Amino acid sequence: MHQYLKAIGFGNIKSKRELNAILRLTEESFTQHNLISRGDEMDFCEYQKEFGAGIGLALCGDMDIDEWFDRQYYYPYFFGTGITSHADVFVERRMDREAYVGICEDIKIGISLIFYLQNTVEYLKEKQLSKNSIKYTSVTLSGLCNGGTVLFPVSKDKEQEKRQQEETHNRMMLLSAAKSGDPVAIESLTLDDIDTYSEVSRRLISEDVFSIVDTYIMPYGVECDCYSIMGEILEFQQMENEYTKEELYIMKLEVNELTFDVCVPVKDVVGEPAVGRRFKGNIWMQGRINFK
Repeated sequence: MHQYLKAIGFGNIKSKRELNAILRLTEESFTQHNLISRGDEMDFCEYQKEFGAGIGLALCGDMDIDEWFDRQYYYPYFFGTGITSHADVFVERRMDREAYVGICEDIKIGISLIFYLQNTVEYLKEKQLSKNSIKYTSVTLSGLCNGGTVLFPVSKDKEQEKRQQEETHNRMMLLSAAKSGDPVAIESLTLDDIDTYSEVSRRLISEDVFSIVDTYIMPYGVECDCYSIMGEILEFQQMENEYTKEELYIMKLEVNELTFDVCVPVKDVVGEPAVGRRFKGNIWMQGRINFK
């Protein structure tokens, strides 16, 4: 059973029998059906069924010439809104199945951000048509979260906010130069990191870590596309899974200058979300590549 079924409102599924009934429903009354030929007698097929605005289940597998579907795997999905990044993206196939991950090289966060690719069939079609010279414009990321905590914002005045924005901009410029091999930029970043470590170590003696760290994103667990995050809530709304009637929060977060949506069950959130507050949790990162 998929670990993040709970994130889209299927937390009460207790048996394989209940799960199989939902998967059969997805196949028989799908919302969307995508198909791409592999050049032999089998096609790669994906069924998607929405159980709420932007949330649902996807079934992936093979379909033969007699339209018999052999399910290989399934996954819960949540489609985000807006644009998260215009940075370069590389796509790699997973070793164990016909599924893909995207690798986003955005200098805002300083690490390679890995996400589960939601529009696999669209990507494969673009790859076939363009002879591997794929053109895209941006990436829309989203996160599935099984539970989290709402925190109060860090108190900052206008001068502190302005200084933080300038420091972030300068760091982005240094990271860009360091990626190009600039030794002065690399040395400056190293010295900045040493100064930051010293200041944080000093402040931790008398302060809580969450009053020092405003937002963060870092890898979590052994899966490459799972992250621990804390971000500022820009927008939020409440919706329900139409099948289970479970209530869900949809929150738009700003995390290290990146903006993306997160879906999390209401009953597993500690605290009351509000614009300006922060949300902390562990997410499975998904994303769609927006092609030209």
